Amino acid sequence: MSNVYMDNALEELRRLAAHAENRRTETGIPRVAMVQGEIPEHALAAVYEPMINLILQGSKSMTVGEKTLEYDPATYFIMSVDLPAVGAVHPASTGEPYLAVSLTLDLGIIAALLCDTTDAATGRGEPSTQTEAFNVAAITPELMDAWVRMLRLMERPSEIPALAPAYEREILYRVLQGPHGCMLRQLATPDSALARISSAIQRIRSDYAKPLRIAALAEQVAMSESAFHRHFKSATALSPLQYQKQLRLLQARQILATRGTSVTAAALDVGYESPTQFTREYARAFGLPPSQDAARMMASRRG
Repeated sequence: MSNVYMDNALEELRRLAAHAENRRTETGIPRVAMVQGEIPEHALAAVYEPMINLILQGSKSMTVGEKTLEYDPATYFIMSVDLPAVGAVHPASTGEPYLAVSLTLDLGIIAALLCDTTDAATGRGEPSTQTEAFNVAAITPELMDAWVRMLRLMERPSEIPALAPAYEREILYRVLQGPHGCMLRQLATPDSALARISSAIQRIRSDYAKPLRIAALAEQVAMSESAFHRHFKSATALSPLQYQKQLRLLQARQILATRGTSVTAAALDVGYESPTQFTREYARAFGLPPSQDAARMMASRRG
C-alpha cells in the first residue's frame, strides 16, 4: 500500500472520529474509544488499562517511572499491563486538535487468537526473555486498514455485532505480527514472566492501601524475590514499591478532586501513616502540595 493510501486512510479516520470529546468518548463498538482536543493535565495522570492507542492528529507523550515515550500519527502505543502513567497531549503543528482512538485489550480474545493461528503467523513459540510491557511501534498499512474498517462501523451500528469481533481480531493479529507482539503473546501465556507480573500487579492494585509484602508477592507468582524485582522493573519501569506509591498518590488525587476531603484524611485513606510524608511525595509527583493541586483541579472542572 502506498503513502497516498496511508494519508487517505488517516484522513478518513480523522473524519470518523471528529465528534470525539475532550474525555474518553465511547464509539458504540466494544472496547473502542476516542478522545479529542485539550485534556487537563491531571486527567492524564492515571492508571492506564492495557490498550492499543493510535494517534490520528497531534502527538502524545507517556511517562512511566523514568521512561518517556513520544508518539504521533506515524506510530501506535501498546501497553499490556495496568500502569500508573502521566500523559501529555499536543495539537498538530498546523493547529488541529489532538485526536486519538484506542482499543482496550481483552486477554480472552488474545488467547483465542493465538490458539486459532499458526506459530509462524504470530511468532508464538519464539523464545523471549523480554518482560517489557509498554512501547511504541510504527503503524503499518495493514494495521491502518483494519482500524479504518473498525471505525466505519460507527456509521453502520447495525453491523457492529457481526463485524466488530472480526476487525478487533485483525487489529490484534497485526499487532502480534509487529515488533512488540511478544507483549501480547506473553500476556496470554500463563507461565510467562509478563503474565506473572500482571498477576502481581492486580494484587498490588487491590491491596494498594496495605503494606507491601514483596516476599508474599514473589511467592504468589513463583519467583525468587530478586527475579521478581528484576522482571517487575523491566515490565513497568518501576519497582514494586514505586508502583504502589504511584497508585496511592493517584488515588489520593482522585479523592481530593472529587470528595472535598481533607489532606490528612486522603493520606490515611490510601495507606500513608504520615501526612507530612504524603504531602512531600505528592508535591514531588504533581508539582503542587495536595491542597493547592485540589483547588486547581476543581477550578479546571468548573471552567
